Amino acid sequence: MTSATARTTANVVLATAGLAAAVAILATPPLRRLAFRAARLWLSASVPAYVFAQTRQAWVEAGRTRDRRPA
Repeated sequence: MTSATARTTANVVLATAGLAAAVAILATPPLRRLAFRAARLWLSASVPAYVFAQTRQAWVEAGRTRDRRPA
């Protein structure tokens, strides 16, 4: 088996397993509620952190400093 074939086979197996897990979670109401709560928690933590990091990086790249006193 070549490396490319092995990689393709692994990708197909992982995609199939992911799809089966998604179907099982969406078909089971308690798991569906848990998944939506986890997604909401993850998004409410990661999106603001990403926006803060991007804002801080832009602030630093713009040459801004905390000291705003005139020279």
